[in-house]
Amino acid sequence: MAGVGAFWAVSFLLVLVPGADWAYAITAGLRHRTVLPAIGGLLGGYVVLTAVVAAGLATAVAGSPTVLTVLTAAGAAYLVWLGVTTLAHPAAPRAGDGDEVTGSWMGRAVRGLGISGLNPKALLLFLALLPQFAARDADWPFAAQIVALGLVHTANCAVVYTGVGTTARRVLGARPAVATAVSRLSGAAMILVGALLLAERLV
Repeated sequence: MAGVGAFWAVSFLLVLVPGADWAYAITAGLRHRTVLPAIGGLLGGYVVLTAVVAAGLATAVAGSPTVLTVLTAAGAAYLVWLGVTTLAHPAAPRAGDGDEVTGSWMGRAVRGLGISGLNPKALLLFLALLPQFAARDADWPFAAQIVALGLVHTANCAVVYTGVGTTARRVLGARPAVATAVSRLSGAAMILVGALLLAERLV
């Protein structure tokens, strides 16, 4: 598929733009010894969105104002809740082996899945972007092309978000005050993104 290279470049540039995913990756990097559960959850959300677009369900969602409004409200409320939680309990590195904040790997993964999978902006982006790089007259099925492109985007996310979370821990690990400030900024970013999503849809 000739469009894979072009799509990879576009996708990589989009992933480099900070947003709620970045905020969660940074928080995970500061709060836990490993970012893998959180990043795995974020990637799982994009795999789900890829499957939805490949199955053609995204068109129905995008064409239904009621369904899209409910989805937007759910995603926005989830982001706001995460942001408020982060502001109330900002992540900061802790010395020694006791720096693992309580919380299961599954819980962190589910949070990541909710952040990316419940984001209606990401759903509509996939709906608008993926089909442009797939050819209906290609030798392999259109849905399979969509899946391949979605996995390319997911791979880009894996590289960037893992780097963001790991770098946050290494760079800010020796600077607790700065780490706390960055964590609070991440929480505020989640709240802002959630509020803007909700306001945009309702207005």
